[in-house]
Amino acid sequence: MRLRHHTFFSIGQLNVAIAQLLDSLNERPFQRLPGSRKSRFEGIEREALKALPATPYEYVDILDARVHIDYHIEYKRHYYSVPHNLTKTTVEVRASAKLVSVYARGQRVACHARSQVRAGYTTLTEHMPGGHKFMAEWSVERFESWASDIGPSTLHVTREQLRRKRLPEQSFRAVLALLSLAKKYDRVRLEDACLRALEIGSPTRTSVESILKKGLDRKPLNTAKDAELQDDLFLQDHENVRGSEAFS
Repeated sequence: MRLRHHTFFSIGQLNVAIAQLLDSLNERPFQRLPGSRKSRFEGIEREALKALPATPYEYVDILDARVHIDYHIEYKRHYYSVPHNLTKTTVEVRASAKLVSVYARGQRVACHARSQVRAGYTTLTEHMPGGHKFMAEWSVERFESWASDIGPSTLHVTREQLRRKRLPEQSFRAVLALLSLAKKYDRVRLEDACLRALEIGSPTRTSVESILKKGLDRKPLNTAKDAELQDDLFLQDHENVRGSEAFS
């Protein structure tokens, strides 16, 4: 029986025909060597066979990554935390379909479930520096609820502050300082100061505090003076000038 002389209409039909020829092929004697394929298998290979692994082989992507200043590494557009003392070092990332593991000097220092969320963050509390661990007790929703109770302008400034950092937790200390101004002054003055900060285009904690200290929340809007204040606040609030919360 030669397969080339037959027409098959399905893979199943072809497999049946091949199976009928397989035994005779394996039992056919070698031309120049003793035995056949079947005898070689029975005498040499069968005893060496092992069961297949319980779990299938899993591909692992291995690469080096730089730890950012916010103690996260980037893999496939997602950010995973590592112990904060590894900031600005190079680590090895091993990523499978389900896990992202990070190694430093041959030791595994972090392991996360792999996420497909682009531009998202996976952060473990134990990787945070002390100040961030304290802030981990807070959340964006909790701050927004607090700010909303004070007023819409305070909520607006709070949201602007939270958006200033790539990782929201890095803004928590500044937001806490902003909302705590209601204790030093009062809720009405804080809301008015936030409104003034929005009007001059400087919705930051530094601006609000400066407005309160100078009592500008109690004075009518003056275009010239507020423009001068805005320039002054811009210099104080420039991204290359860090406030006290950066060192606490």
